[in-house]
Formats: sequence, C-alpha cells, structure tokens
Amino acid sequence: MSANILTRLGSALVVVLGVCTLVFLLIHLVPGDPVEAMLGERAQAADRAALQAALGLDLPLWEQYRRYLLGLLRLDLGQSFLDQRPVAAILGERLPATLRLAAAALGIALGLALPLGVLAARLRGTALDSAAMTLSLLGVSIPNFWLGPLLILVFSLWLGWTPVSGDETALSIVLPAITLGTALAAVLARMVRASLLEVLNEDYVRTARAKGLGETAVLWRHALRNAWLPVLTVIGLQLGGLLAGAVITETVFAWPGIGSLLVESIKARDFPVVQGCVLLISLSYVLVNALTDLAYAWIDPRIGNR
Repeated sequence: MSANILTRLGSALVVVLGVCTLVFLLIHLVPGDPVEAMLGERAQAADRAALQAALGLDLPLWEQYRRYLLGLLRLDLGQSFLDQRPVAAILGERLPATLRLAAAALGIALGLALPLGVLAARLRGTALDSAAMTLSLLGVSIPNFWLGPLLILVFSLWLGWTPVSGDETALSIVLPAITLGTALAAVLARMVRASLLEVLNEDYVRTARAKGLGETAVLWRHALRNAWLPVLTVIGLQLGGLLAGAVITETVFAWPGIGSLLVESIKARDFPVVQGCVLLISLSYVLVNALTDLAYAWIDPRIGNR
C-alpha cells in the first residue's frame, strides 16, 4: 500500500510542476504589465526600467523561470510585487479563512446529504424519494454566483440576520458556507442514494437479512460502509476545490480567503502571488487525493493489497 501511495504522490508532484510551469508561462503572455499597474500609464521610462530591474522582470523568461524553480526547491515562493512581503506569509494569512469556510461547507453538505440519500434509498419510489432527488437536482442546477447574491438579498438586506460580506463576526461565515455546502450536498445526496441502492441488492446484504438482522443493522453495519467508496471519491474531489478556495463564492462575499486573493492578484498582475495561489491549489488536490486513497484502504482492506 505504501509503495502505491508513493507512486501516486510522485505522479501528483509531476502534475503540480506541470501546472506551475503552465501558469508561469500563461501569466507572462496575458495582456497587462505589473509595472504599469503599479506606476500608472504616465510613469517615466527611467522609473519603469528601474522597477522592472528591481522586480526581475527585465530578465529573459527562461531566467525568471529558473529562479522561480530554484526558489521552490528552497521553499521560497518569492515576494509580492505590490507590498514586497513574502508570498508564503500572505498565503498563511489567507489560508485559515479558507479552511474555516471549507470545513463549514463540508459540515453542511454532509449534514444534508447523508440523511437525504439514506432515506431516499430506503424509501425508493416514494414521494419522499422524489422530493429528495428534486431538491438535489435543484441544488446542482443553481450556480453559486446566483445563489450567493440571493442569500445576501434575503438574509442580509431584507431580514438583517447576517452581515453582507467580510469576516467580521461569527455569523459572517453562514451565508458563504451555505452557498458552497448546498451544491456539494446535492451531489453527495444523489451519490449516496445510488451507491446504497447498488449495495442493498448484493448477496451479502440478502444473507444478513436472512439471518434475522433488522434493516437498521443491515444498513449501518453492511450496506453504508461499502457504499462509501464512490461517495469518498466525490468528497475528495470537492474538498480539494474547497481547500483551494471557492473563487466565485469568496469573491461574492468578500471572504478573505485564497480564492479572493487569487482574483485580486490576477487583477493587479502580482505574478508571485498568483503562482503561489496556484501552487497551493495544486498541493491541496494532491494531499486530498492521497488522504482519499488512505481512506479507501481503511474502508476496504482489499484495496490496500492491490
């Protein structure tokens, strides 16, 4: 099992390097000049040249890339063009907000998806099953950029229950967490239902029933644990996105996380911060996928022996 995980981690690191290389090249090709963004269009040529030299933007592209890779090997992400602070420090300030938002959204998603999915599977074909699947379809269909402003309009402006944006009070996290959690809950509820329906028709489940076990025992001891594997896949993929920062949701709610930092840095042409955000996003996916593999082996030991 350890050799398999190490192999996957090695492949994932190659992917991370490829992503960072692609982002490095793309951000140097897109229109816009960080020097112009910092000094303005009317800056003197001498001032522009001095700032370019100070930021290392006067070097050939291959030399900038070489320095970037050497910095990564030293765990140095460089300094922000705007405030000359280490990129690692900026990411460290924004990451806790994203982690809190991801944890809250995942808690909401699991709290909604598990009961709905289990009930829909046990009561297949009933009105409750149809209602649960209709709600999940609605949750998947509503985009975050529409649901977020709608929640702000209702709960912040009309009712005044929550702050409009930012992270000033404990209630500030409620609306962005609901915005992220509902979409994930809709996907998970359908996945839980489909997995349970497949498992409940297996021979070992019928054997457990024939031995006199009640439906609750059959569900929790046998069916639900084996139905978790495809559900874990979805959770792993979605959690990677949550940890990386939900760009749209954080931007709508002005949530001070990685997603909003990425948008701000792209607008300001702050190349080192953009590269740091993308690197953190890539590493988040790698870490979550590795933990998902470990969870697979714990749920089904046969996987760890392959």
